Amino acid sequence: MAHKIDAEKCVGCGCCAGVCPAEAITAGTPYVIDADKCLDCGACAGACPNEAISPA
Repeated sequence: MAHKIDAEKCVGCGCCAGVCPAEAITAGTPYVIDADKCLDCGACAGACPNEAISPA
């Protein structure tokens, strides 16, 4: 199951995309996680300074 980004908390900093081993995160405000590419590793959630990412 892919992680999801809370649009209200995401500030578009890009910390999540920088640590994603599957390159499943696309830039934007909010950033978007491609569920088909997501490995559900949680690296993005750990890197987000605003706690905007959680398991779906």
